[in-house]
Amino acid sequence: CMTLGTLSESQAQRLANAGLDYYNHNLDTSPEFYGNIITTRTYQERLDTLEKVREAGIKVCSGGIVGLGETVKDRAGLLLQLANLPTPPESVPINMLVKVKGTPLADNDDVDAFDFIRTIAVARIMMPTSYVRLSAGREQMNGQTQA
Repeated sequence: CMTLGTLSESQAQRLANAGLDYYNHNLDTSPEFYGNIITTRTYQERLDTLEKVREAGIKVCSGGIVGLGETVKDRAGLLLQLANLPTPPESVPINMLVKVKGTPLADNDDVDAFDFIRTIAVARIMMPTSYVRLSAGREQMNGQTQA
């Protein structure tokens, strides 16, 4: 599995020819909240990369980050985007924002543990064939939250 950012069709095909089996390209959040967090590329560019990766025969790993300042509706929007892809991702990493002092999101409110658990549960219900995994931020979670 690797992450290289936005890919062209030829780049995706070269990776497939080299034997890459999984490509990670997170959507990060809902289309509606995306512009508040990312300004270097569009949401559509992310969706296009996922399509190119899939067309090259590479399995898709795509998820998002919880705790960016998004609403519950934004979290649902992210999950809807992922679940409604022509083929849902094989792997869906759900990351908890890891706050770093001095960065723009360092003072964001913590996400309630039960809200985070609900997000994971809904993802698993919406994408039953995907492997929904806790990723970044799990080290800061207690055992109950990780279960």
